[in-house]
Amino acid sequence: MITPYDVPASRLIEKLAKYLRENVDKVAPPAWASVAKTGSHVEKQPQDPDWWYTRCASILRKIYVHGPIGIERLRADYGGAKSYRGTPKHAAKAGGSVIRKILQQLEAAGLIEASKPKGRKVSKEGRKLLQELTESLGKELVKELPELGKYQKGD
Repeated sequence: MITPYDVPASRLIEKLAKYLRENVDKVAPPAWASVAKTGSHVEKQPQDPDWWYTRCASILRKIYVHGPIGIERLRADYGGAKSYRGTPKHAAKAGGSVIRKILQQLEAAGLIEASKPKGRKVSKEGRKLLQELTESLGKELVKELPELGKYQKGD
C-alpha cells in the first residue's frame, strides 16, 4: 500500500487541490482572499487565482505528515525571510488569519479534527481521502516511470 509519504509532495498537493476545488463545498476562498497577502514577509498577494485550494491541500498534507500540529508551527513553516532595507533579512512567520480560516474550513468539511493540547490532526475521512488520492497518483507514476513499480508495497 502506497502512502502520502511515498509520492512527490508537489504532485499530491496538486491533485488534492483539484479534488478540494471540485468536490468539497465547505472549502472555498473567502471574499478577502483575492487581495490578502499570506504574511508580512511577502510584498504582493498570490498571483495564482486558485492559491487558496493549493494552500488548503498543502496544510492538509502537512497535518498528515507532521500532525498533530498547531497554528503557530504552521505559521513558522509557511513563513519566510523578511527584508529590512539595508540590514540582513530575518525570519518572519506567515499570517495567522489565512491558516486559521483554512483549518476551520477543513474541520467543517470533516477532514481534520482538534487534538486539544496539541493542535489539529487528520480525521478518518481525511486519512481515507489522502489514501485514495495517493493510490491513484501512485498508479499514474508507475505508468509514467515503470521502474517505480518495484517500490509499491503490497502489490
